[in-house]
Amino acid sequence: MFDMQNEILPARLRMVLSVLVASSALIVPVSAQEEDPADEPGLPLAVDRTVPIDMMEGSWISLDVSPDGRTVVFDHLGDLFTMPIEGGLATRITSGLAFDAQPRFSPDGSRIVFTSDRSGGQNVWVAGADGSDAEAVTSGATNRTESPDWSPDGSYIVVSKGDFRGSGLPKLWLYHVDGGSGLALIDEPDDLKTNGAAFSADGRHIWYARRTRDWVYNAQMPQYQLAVYDRESGESYTRTSRYGSAVRPTVSPDGRWLVYGTRHEDQTGLRIQDLNDGSERWLAYPVQHDDQESRATLDVLPGMSFTPDSRYLVASYGGKIWKIPVPGGAAEEIPFQVRYDLELGPRVEFQYPIEDTPTFTVRQIRDPVPSPDGSRIAFTALDRLWVARGDGGGPRRVTASENSEHQPAWSPDGRWLAYVSWDGEAGHLNKVRSDGSGEPVRLTTEQGVYVTPAWSPDGTRIVALRGHARAFQESAGGFGGGSPSPTEIVWVPDGGAPSAATLIAPVDGRESPHFGSTADRIYFHKRPDVLVSLRWDGTDEREHLKVRGETPEGNDDGLTPSDLRMAPRGDRVLAAVQGQIYVTRVAPFGGAAPTVNVGNPDRAALPVLRLTDVGGEFPTWSADGSRVHWSLGRVFFTADLAAAQVAADREEDE
Repeated sequence: MFDMQNEILPARLRMVLSVLVASSALIVPVSAQEEDPADEPGLPLAVDRTVPIDMMEGSWISLDVSPDGRTVVFDHLGDLFTMPIEGGLATRITSGLAFDAQPRFSPDGSRIVFTSDRSGGQNVWVAGADGSDAEAVTSGATNRTESPDWSPDGSYIVVSKGDFRGSGLPKLWLYHVDGGSGLALIDEPDDLKTNGAAFSADGRHIWYARRTRDWVYNAQMPQYQLAVYDRESGESYTRTSRYGSAVRPTVSPDGRWLVYGTRHEDQTGLRIQDLNDGSERWLAYPVQHDDQESRATLDVLPGMSFTPDSRYLVASYGGKIWKIPVPGGAAEEIPFQVRYDLELGPRVEFQYPIEDTPTFTVRQIRDPVPSPDGSRIAFTALDRLWVARGDGGGPRRVTASENSEHQPAWSPDGRWLAYVSWDGEAGHLNKVRSDGSGEPVRLTTEQGVYVTPAWSPDGTRIVALRGHARAFQESAGGFGGGSPSPTEIVWVPDGGAPSAATLIAPVDGRESPHFGSTADRIYFHKRPDVLVSLRWDGTDEREHLKVRGETPEGNDDGLTPSDLRMAPRGDRVLAAVQGQIYVTRVAPFGGAAPTVNVGNPDRAALPVLRLTDVGGEFPTWSADGSRVHWSLGRVFFTADLAAAQVAADREEDE
């Protein structure tokens, strides 16, 4: 089946590329549905539907107790609620699609400060205690603000402010309630992050948690420690040194008690410290899991609050709200109920049909290679090895194995395919008849991870790269990014039974073994940018050519190739740089290997022919070196180099 997808090809090659789609059984035409930008809804989002909520519990509830001790304000699923301190049915005071959170009463109880994304960014807002007359304190479409708190005199609001797009980590800012653009209390170092700001009872100090960087993978304790900022001196002082970190400082109104969260073993709890003498004990353990391993955009623990008499701490964990006596003893539940219709925006939902018929369209073919006579294509699809006609029709599997099968390589006579396999525990190098007759033959006795096999031109040996299976099994990176690379270049004879692999040399940055016109030397792409060759005994490494792409702005060096391959006949070299495929030459040269910049063909040291505009994957040569093949998605491309050069010359003349 032919699929003439000329719209993705450069103009100079459209007349000389044959585009083959691998398989009438596996591949069927798929029509693309065009979207009209005019049909897309604008912002802000409109309410699309509502979900009835009637609950007596919640998760990650930040709360505060009013100065008179009679009311609790809290957030629930992005809306704010108030209720009596005794509990009961809560009153919803904010609603809509905005996500409102982290409320705090003003010292006189007439207003609340909270964070909200109602203006786009997550900014600080102030509203009446009933949620009315909301006004923004901060502005910025990419802002992230966390844990605002009032100064004891009600004149200022302190908050951690940063940027969601990574241009600034949250740091302490101070805002006057009557306006102004705010003052940065802490602005360096750049990699410092602060959150959980809380004023001391006298207003001189601001407690907060700090760490280096926003977050890290595989975080090791501690991540955060508490510090205090002195508003008179402008200095900060570290106040904790706990292995389990210290987060979300909360100071009692009488100035005596400090409560903070910390991790102990596999649980998070609340510690209480007497600020008069420094003594500490557990106030509640365990509570709920903290958010130390992520960006903590709603702080590392939900907000909590002392009662005005400093006798109780009110906090949320386990889905409930609790009143915890400071002297010690059992926590008392404050029962609550929220009953409302939660507004939701349009569904982020798309229909993706998944074929479950015996034949269906595959999205990608991998490692496609033409047979020596060009009449067939071998490739991997759905983790299995297939062979199709040269026009992409009649695909069929060549084994019945349930193991993963990859990276086929044709024998010089076209009768066999070498390939690598993996059974979930270990891998081997194998061969199978290209017509699918007979059983596969395992060629290696030692299990491992074998990759990129290549048949020698005389058909007697197969070279590949090998890594130890154990290294992959125990690697944190698995088979994705960060997985260990193969360590050895080996060869095995073309035989009818498994045999021990012969070590040629350590990999040493070399990859993609292949051959030129003779069998006496093995060619490799050596990182970052060199085409090299070795003898079979691993000696006499020679550098033939260096290839670079264009130099990005702000860089000193050109882009490096992802693959370099010597043609099996002639003096051409195939280069893949940033997904684009080029052909250049290897010149007889007695000195150091010359560098060819394929990103600037007009000024390159040797002739350069660019074959792609959109790009391509898995580039390879035809057996006679006159054509280059590659794939993109499920499409297989062939470029006749002589015709491509004529087309390129004609385009240049025009």
